[in-house]
Amino acid sequence: MAETLTVHRSGHATVQDLGRPGRARTGLPANGALDEYSARMANVLCGNEDSAPLVEITMLDFACEPSADLLVAVTGAPADVTVDGVPHPQWEPLVVRGGQVLAITGIRQGARVYLAAYGAFEADFLLGSCAPDTILGFGRTLRAGEHLALAGHWPSLVHPVFRHPFFRLRPPRPRFGSPWTIDVTDGPDLAEFGESHAVLFAAEYVVTPRSNHVGLRLRGEVPRRAVHGEALSRGVPIGAIEVPAGDELLVLHRGRGVTAGYPVLAVVTSASLSSLGQARPGDTVRFRRRTVADAVAAYRDGRAAVREVRHRVRTAFDALDIP
Repeated sequence: MAETLTVHRSGHATVQDLGRPGRARTGLPANGALDEYSARMANVLCGNEDSAPLVEITMLDFACEPSADLLVAVTGAPADVTVDGVPHPQWEPLVVRGGQVLAITGIRQGARVYLAAYGAFEADFLLGSCAPDTILGFGRTLRAGEHLALAGHWPSLVHPVFRHPFFRLRPPRPRFGSPWTIDVTDGPDLAEFGESHAVLFAAEYVVTPRSNHVGLRLRGEVPRRAVHGEALSRGVPIGAIEVPAGDELLVLHRGRGVTAGYPVLAVVTSASLSSLGQARPGDTVRFRRRTVADAVAAYRDGRAAVREVRHRVRTAFDALDIP
């Protein structure tokens, strides 16, 4: 019989992975964890594959209880992580004994926290991913009293007297908190804005409450097109910064539809998409112009950091004879 994780307080939590990349040609958005870096690192710290199912917790408090000893990792925005009331650090593997209550409260300086478990959680899959899709009506939002089945078994590794942690892996943590500095590259319609495009990099924008996983709405001074005429609907990438007729910018995120008809002024880099996924309503966002070469270098640096931590985890697990 599989061990389980019982949800005591659900807040707003979903079972996520890294989504369905490469499906745009069939009309499907990628979806998946909005802070991809934090989600990857949570799984890596538990010895899982990057894309293994985990729990994404958005802004509200969460509490759960494993039925057996379990290795977990909590990453993402700063929060108060306790086990039976005793504080524990984020961004490190943590052993929770069976019957103990793991609580994640006071999420701040960001919107999302990620909880991964050794062996990952069991989940239903659609087209290779468990990520929720609101259009297809697929996915799992957790409720209090639910039981999440665990796909792996963690050997009991807790010091019987001192309860010393076994791991201090110190993965690189991104900066959290408003104002968010978001790197962008030039969009396909930049020339249509003439000198007005400079407004994007000089102004500050505020995230409105109408933002979600599909995209963020930002209030502030909006660049204006220097040409007239309608923009044709066409495919748009994740991270596209669209300029509709109004006083808001639209920044498309992982749940975006694959086509749109607003001019695209800039595109958020892959590395900055994770930061943008942490922005809360009321936070301030500033955009910083970067070249494609800069964006590629930042992406490679992030993946290299994940590989380095995976190597540390593998070394630690091997030393403890953990499969």
